[in-house]
Amino acid sequence: MKKNLGLGALIALVLSSMVGAGIFSLPQNIAAQAQVGAISLGWLITGIGMICLALVYQFLSLRRPDLDGGIFTYARAGFGSLIGFNAAWGYWICQLLANVSYVVVLCSALSYFVDTPQQVLMGEGNTPAAIALGSVLIWCVHLLVLRGIRLAAFVNIITTIAKLVPLVVLCVALLLAFHLPTFSLDIWGQNTAGLGSVLEQIKSTMKITLWVFIGIEGAIVVSARAERRSDVGKATLIALLSALALYVMVSLFALGVMTQPEVAALKNPSTAAILERVVGPWGAMLINGGMMISVCGAFLSWTLMACEVPFIAARTGLFPSWFAAENRNGAPHHALWASTAMIQLFLLIILFQQSTYLLLVNVTTAAALVPYVFSAAYGVRLSWSGISYEQQDAARRRDLAIALIATLYGLWLVYAAGLEYLMLVTLLYAPGILIYWVARRQHGARQLNRVEQALSLILGAVALWTLWLASHGNLSLG
Repeated sequence: MKKNLGLGALIALVLSSMVGAGIFSLPQNIAAQAQVGAISLGWLITGIGMICLALVYQFLSLRRPDLDGGIFTYARAGFGSLIGFNAAWGYWICQLLANVSYVVVLCSALSYFVDTPQQVLMGEGNTPAAIALGSVLIWCVHLLVLRGIRLAAFVNIITTIAKLVPLVVLCVALLLAFHLPTFSLDIWGQNTAGLGSVLEQIKSTMKITLWVFIGIEGAIVVSARAERRSDVGKATLIALLSALALYVMVSLFALGVMTQPEVAALKNPSTAAILERVVGPWGAMLINGGMMISVCGAFLSWTLMACEVPFIAARTGLFPSWFAAENRNGAPHHALWASTAMIQLFLLIILFQQSTYLLLVNVTTAAALVPYVFSAAYGVRLSWSGISYEQQDAARRRDLAIALIATLYGLWLVYAAGLEYLMLVTLLYAPGILIYWVARRQHGARQLNRVEQALSLILGAVALWTLWLASHGNLSLG
């Protein structure tokens, strides 16, 4: 495997993975759920939780450099092959759904330029024209990645720089137009109908705040291709802190320009309407154009990771060996073909089901929780055991505290995600058991033990129950 990704490429990969479409719709998505006080507390919890998760990834990458792929190999090392497989499978599905959501929101942004009241071509990104255009995009990116990871990473650096320009302009404009009385109006939302208690507001924002951080593990996923192992942790922390600063400014400063009900009523991408309010029509054009560049960059980053996960999983015995093939350019082409085909299939399902961007966000976020929670829990287990620490008691206690906070944060997110979306995710996880069974037979491993059989049966039973509820209209995803 070619180790040709430097610190800059790793930072760009993580930053581009996180800063995709979500930030451009962030003000409306958050304002629809909460007021300024609860939003601030939500970001505080999210910031602490995600920083601790990033630090967990950092110390695990240094103390277990033998575990390439990170987010699912950590789950396997700590809790067995079945949990490791489900972390890999769930994270792969999460990446595929994220890419589908990027295509949907890209075409939705394009509607600003091409749709008219008389003719709707792109709509909300789920029209036939939008699906056709999205299909062209995913196969163009497919061909780019086939040329090699290094070339794709270079293109990703360029798109990352380009996407940051309109976001910086937006933050500066919001700061200059900031009006404190507007910002402090009904700060806890007690006089705003439909928001609920402060705790309910915080809980409602958690899926959104997690969504915009999905991708934090990007450098960990491709760690086997890093020039220096120490760059993996550095890239993760630098990208995380940069993204956190952008998210807080965009979501909170907007409420100093427009009131919470006004922001909550905006059409997405809401940042376009907000900047248009401050600087005029050219602001909306800048944001919509910037978002399309941003989404293309995020799509490329997630495509890189989407083919890397099954590739590494196959090399470690979790996926069938077919996924472990590389072409002459060093690209995992079998895994890439499988990923692109799955994205295309999900995209066609969107056309017939008329699914929206927000539904994809919620399902993708719920799918990401399993690998996040188990990788953080492995940090607890490793630091508790003292393996690889020798006499470094202070470092072990520090890492244990960090991993505990990250694990508790992950469990809180499971609670905040809601039972309905967690049940829906079982429909995505259950088919993976067949893939796991094939992989074990190929790699000469023994059949599932009793614990694995019991877990598989429970997963299958919940998936069937969820399917029955959904088919009878008893599963609400509102």
